Amino acid sequence: MLSLTSLRTQLKSLSDPKTRESFHRFFKEPVTAYGVKSALVQKLAKEKWKEIKELDKKTIFWLCEELFKSDYCEEAFVACNRTYALRKQYQPEDFQIFYNWIDKYINNRAKCDTFCNHTMGAFIEMYPQYIKEIKKWTKSSNRWVKRASAVSFIVPARRGMFLAELFQIADDLLLDPDDMVQKWYGRMLKVASQAHQQEVFNYVMKHKAVMPRTALRYAIEKMDKELKVEAMKK
Repeated sequence: MLSLTSLRTQLKSLSDPKTRESFHRFFKEPVTAYGVKSALVQKLAKEKWKEIKELDKKTIFWLCEELFKSDYCEEAFVACNRTYALRKQYQPEDFQIFYNWIDKYINNRAKCDTFCNHTMGAFIEMYPQYIKEIKKWTKSSNRWVKRASAVSFIVPARRGMFLAELFQIADDLLLDPDDMVQKWYGRMLKVASQAHQQEVFNYVMKHKAVMPRTALRYAIEKMDKELKVEAMKK
């Protein structure tokens, strides 16, 4: 079984002061980090998988929660990596577990985006009936839960999925004053535009008078030049 003490000892041995300093420059909010390069963390996560892959899902999820609890960015990355590795075993009841992790332990954009892009994206493709629950996240007082409501749609949007639901999420987040939220519902629209350019353009034109410019710029980034020019007109 995976030893959390062993994992943490290895992470400490791989830490680098310059990398740790780069963590603090990258984030606006305070973060806890060993200072290990992402490639090394990913390699370590794969190595540790060999120690736990025979364990049942419940035990692995327990280990992942312990990693999230530590607050270290690198440990959260390992937890995200291992949770996503179990995607073929997801069950509907896992939704509440995933929500609790987001609400309790996710406190910066790297944790939010890594977990929600992959784990939540895979989950809603498997169980789209839970989209109605994710829509409720747009009303949360927790900025990371609100951001998660958009980030969770990035991978499905890339596949051209859930366009109507995606617009509903954007409607709910449209006037949110938090730039962390604006950027990601804008990116959600940007990704959707690659499969549904005209529909997303129409949405932007309908709302551009009130849509924050940050969100608008992200939303039109991948559109044809003439559409971008039209969308940017005041």
